[in-house]
Amino acid sequence: MLRIEGIDAYHGRAQALHGVSLEARPGEILCIMGRNGAGKTTLLKAVMGLVAVPAGRIRLGEVTLSDLPAHEVPRHGIGYVPQGRRLFAELTVAENLAIGLMTRGHGAATRERVLTLFPRLRERLDQRAGTLSGGEQQMLAVGRALCLEPSVLLLDEPTEGLQPSMIGLIQDVARQMRAQGVAVVLVEQRLEAVLALADRVAFLETGRLRSVIPAEALRERPDLAATYAGVG
Repeated sequence: MLRIEGIDAYHGRAQALHGVSLEARPGEILCIMGRNGAGKTTLLKAVMGLVAVPAGRIRLGEVTLSDLPAHEVPRHGIGYVPQGRRLFAELTVAENLAIGLMTRGHGAATRERVLTLFPRLRERLDQRAGTLSGGEQQMLAVGRALCLEPSVLLLDEPTEGLQPSMIGLIQDVARQMRAQGVAVVLVEQRLEAVLALADRVAFLETGRLRSVIPAEALRERPDLAATYAGVG
């Protein structure tokens, strides 16, 4: 289980997170909602060691991730799909996937599972990542993260700007990961996407955790999104 325990985080001198505590459980999709600037992306970056955590700690099982340098975090099974994808644009699809595979020493069997999830990537293995369509780039970003065979998968607005068929594919993959016991943490702005996927929903407001509610409560009362975080 991923445990975030009372963490603070800063952007320069500006405090971005204030004592945030949260759990991501195996076999669930935890959605994080909030206004722009609420701290959602900062929270994921803190887990990945990309933002310093001067107070509190982040643990995965018995490992304190917040004590590790950023390059060590993925080796413990944390897959991360950042907003904007952050692919190696000049490398091919195959080479981007190979980087994911090398992180934890996985090989052909893992790559085959990823390509089965995203058959279009199989058709593009020799194509440079920067020449892919937006939807294909997002497939590759998710596929690269899955090459780690993660126990925790962090997705930062993975369906932003995608056409409906691509959105459906990314959502299906998130469901499959949940079914395999992966803890999926999804930052999402669109209420309809949250209602379609979430098991629990956490609301951030100006860097503070406002509330965590079962997704069923949000399905029955979608107005709670506006109440807790001003989104809807």
